[in-house]
Amino acid sequence: MSTELKAEVEFNKVIRERHSVRKYDPSWKISDEEIKEILNDAILAPSSSNLQPWRFIVVTDQELKQQLLPIAYNQQQVVDSSVTIAVLGDIEAYRNAEKIYEYAEAAGFITAEIGSAMAKRSRDSYSAMPVQKLKEIALVDGGLISMQLMLAAKAKGYDTVPMGGFIPEKLRELFSISERYEPVMLISIGKAAAEGRSTARLPLDEVTHWNGFEG
Repeated sequence: MSTELKAEVEFNKVIRERHSVRKYDPSWKISDEEIKEILNDAILAPSSSNLQPWRFIVVTDQELKQQLLPIAYNQQQVVDSSVTIAVLGDIEAYRNAEKIYEYAEAAGFITAEIGSAMAKRSRDSYSAMPVQKLKEIALVDGGLISMQLMLAAKAKGYDTVPMGGFIPEKLRELFSISERYEPVMLISIGKAAAEGRSTARLPLDEVTHWNGFEG
């Protein structure tokens, strides 16, 4: 089997075997190193102007999970999974533009002159946007990285479940999250104690429109 075909087979396996799992083996622990590997794969996701607004709160401490549990409407996977990650979006990510382009320059991707110009353009354009628009961008980018995180976990043999059901104000209070950061979702990762259910998908023809839209 060619390398290209093998990669395609592996990718198809990952996306078809990923299901939302809500029952986890509480005795199974993922190492901090593996969690970092999953997150390192996740942060390769695209983002608006490459501003990478995602921030993660990695919760492995069992007592802290118990505090998080009622905030997540008592969804048991929060405490039974190996780790629950809160994904946040930085609505002022443009403040990091210079740092991002300095890394790009150091890696030889761009010149200092181009990096400086691009950073200024990002700061000027994003800082002029309404807060609501910045929140929308952060949520879109947060969704992109969350999906990549779940696929990265599945590729390592772990299961996940994304949770939009939580109380943002209480999450902010627990972790002292400032208004600069928008909570996106919680994601639990671990070893399934019961397989996630396969779910039906609408046929492609029902959700796809070519060269126009009728809705």
